Amino acid sequence: MSGAQLAEVNVARLRAPIDDPEMTSLVRALDDVFWLAERSPGFVWRLRPDDGPLLYGDLDGAEVVVTLSTWTDFAALQSYVYRTAHGLFMQRRARWFVPVGGFTTAMWWVDQGSQPTVDDGLERLRHLRDRGPSPFAFSLRRQWGPDEAPVSGR
Repeated sequence: MSGAQLAEVNVARLRAPIDDPEMTSLVRALDDVFWLAERSPGFVWRLRPDDGPLLYGDLDGAEVVVTLSTWTDFAALQSYVYRTAHGLFMQRRARWFVPVGGFTTAMWWVDQGSQPTVDDGLERLRHLRDRGPSPFAFSLRRQWGPDEAPVSGR
């Protein structure tokens, strides 16, 4: 796929409603996390909610928070997730989120400039959860390139 970009969906289940006082620190942290993502090398686009701080979707009958973004490549996404202050955010995730079980992140390649929807992302995540990694939807540990060839060495 020439000019491909990496799409990424991530889901989490909130520990309490977003307007609960227990979630205040999450709401405060979100602006910083999103600001950092948008200024990270390799960031292309993220789906923003119409109202409120978060997007929601349905996964296996449960409401989940959904983040959806595109990046130039896996190295850029990985650098943002693990080598910036986002890593500190992830260390605190247990105070805001309850375990979902199974894959919570899926990736796939899209044409340059494509902007996937929440439904697109959840379809890819369901596919990964049901059938395992493939060029259609892959995981952080088992990836495919834009040419649909497995990527080794990760």
